[in-house]
Amino acid sequence: MCGRFTLVSPYVAVTERFHAPAPAALRPRYNIAPGQDVLCVVADGARRFEPMRWGLIPSWAKDPAIGHRLINARAETLAEKPSFRRAFAKRRCLIAADGFYEWRPVGKRKVPAYVFLKSGKPFGLAGLYETWRTPDGNKICTCTIVTTGANDLVRLIHGRMPVIVPEGVENRWLDPAEGDLGRLQALLTPYPAAEMDAYDVTPVVNSTAHDAPDCILPARTGS
Repeated sequence: MCGRFTLVSPYVAVTERFHAPAPAALRPRYNIAPGQDVLCVVADGARRFEPMRWGLIPSWAKDPAIGHRLINARAETLAEKPSFRRAFAKRRCLIAADGFYEWRPVGKRKVPAYVFLKSGKPFGLAGLYETWRTPDGNKICTCTIVTTGANDLVRLIHGRMPVIVPEGVENRWLDPAEGDLGRLQALLTPYPAAEMDAYDVTPVVNSTAHDAPDCILPARTGS
């Protein structure tokens, strides 16, 4: 799964990586959690960033609380699940990130680890999005992160990982006119482990209220 991630890269790096102007108010975020707004890239025309709430609310949902359960979508069943199949067909996005956290069991504890690209660059997580209307007609844009089986690096921590879309195929993933779901499904594979790295971090990241640089500091050996 993916339940926490970061976006700490500066404005220029985010703008250049995603070929769209980043929001002027962009600030480092060290502990992005479900229910918070995340920075999404959509391309129904030119690429642009859109803030969306993490936790997908399908357009047909009666209760927005369903979003709490739909923070992730399994790549293997996107075309089958009622909550995701419409968005998979027409409303795909990239969720801007530069690292994510997973927790591995150590005895009776779970130890958080930080996973990132060796290049240090931001990357796009495969996402789906929906627009839900409140009873009084207001729109809420929400999203979910697509997950797949873990690569050899992440498997040492957790059995699944978010899909990182390679830069060379991002346009295909984003294109709402791309209707070949088989071609899209083929993009949802584990990112190469050789291009990634990870290390343990301290339990400060366990609190969603804590969003500070010490979230990504390596834990001292034996801590």
